[in-house]
Amino acid sequence: MSEKFIYKICKRSEWAEAEKTGVYKGSSVDIKDGFIHFSTAEQLAGTVAKHFKGQSDLVLVEVMAEGLDLVWEASRGGNLFPHLYGDLSLQFIKRVSQINTDSQGQHHFDGANLEVIED
Repeated sequence: MSEKFIYKICKRSEWAEAEKTGVYKGSSVDIKDGFIHFSTAEQLAGTVAKHFKGQSDLVLVEVMAEGLDLVWEASRGGNLFPHLYGDLSLQFIKRVSQINTDSQGQHHFDGANLEVIED
């Protein structure tokens, strides 16, 4: 796959820890699974709906894919998702944006300059 950017949704507190250490080791789910889960821009709406429903205080991390040793593996609906078997150095981060939640609990990627298609 040749995505220029991939995305990680995580809790603000998890990202704050990464900023302190200079490396993102993943969420508790990532650590349990043995790799960091990422999504493409097109997969974000499905990812946030399935794995982060009702959660707030989330951030969207935009990651430069070039130079990462990504493994693209089939997951939800047979789609290929990017996975990183190892830690993520912050040198690959382009931007971190807050994920806003509206009064109905829907997530919005307002700060990310993405056109995300709802599943």
